[in-house]
Amino acid sequence: MKAKKSYGQHFLINENLAKSIAKQAMDLSDRYPVLEIGPGKGVLTKYLFDNNIRFKAVESDMDMIEYLHARFPGIDPYLIYEDILKIDLANVFGGDQLVLFGNFPYNISSQILFKMIENKDKVPILVGMFQKEVAERIIAAPGNKEYGILSVMVQAYYGGKILYKIKPGSFNPPPKVDSAVIKLERRENFNLDCDESLFKTVVKTAFNHRRKMMRNTLKSLTGDTDILKNDIFAKRPEQLSIKDFIELTNIIEATNKT
Repeated sequence: MKAKKSYGQHFLINENLAKSIAKQAMDLSDRYPVLEIGPGKGVLTKYLFDNNIRFKAVESDMDMIEYLHARFPGIDPYLIYEDILKIDLANVFGGDQLVLFGNFPYNISSQILFKMIENKDKVPILVGMFQKEVAERIIAAPGNKEYGILSVMVQAYYGGKILYKIKPGSFNPPPKVDSAVIKLERRENFNLDCDESLFKTVVKTAFNHRRKMMRNTLKSLTGDTDILKNDIFAKRPEQLSIKDFIELTNIIEATNKT
């Protein structure tokens, strides 16, 4: 069974590493059920299946579905034949919160994160494999060159850390880049003190021109140019913390209401 580029597949073949990663999910399973994304050949899935964990695995590649059926008789009730980006997470475990878990397809890894954010009330924890550069972008701090839209949007709701850094030789076929497993845990107070839709617009607009000062990039979002004299608008987006972006959002919202 060969990996397919169209699905962003790189099968993990390092068994010791697979066991360690799976243990992360198993340790959480007494609190939340686990939704594995892209089980592939089942290198992680087997630990969930064999240990009677409350889990489901979502896979859109029907060749992989057939492979999993052959390898794990009786697994069918645990499989969801669907694209993870199209699933309503609220229906997977009868409305229960869940852990997003897996060796994520690299070609949709950022989209998985944005789906997590959209469903933050249902996803308290994520443990997933990413390209190392994406993982570093997710947890990057202000002032870091990696700090960007993904950093701000994820960190607004989740705290994170890298658990493992992994070389290409642990996969078949080996990717051209290093990989990393990260763990994200939802913040206790995960509702922002601002209009969250406007917050998203502010962040994206700011980083679309990350070398420019905020007064130049955000002037299109407000009809009152006087607020652009505020010191915060003299900064560039990579200099701003989550708190700063929330403040910016509230300033713009208040000005547009007057």
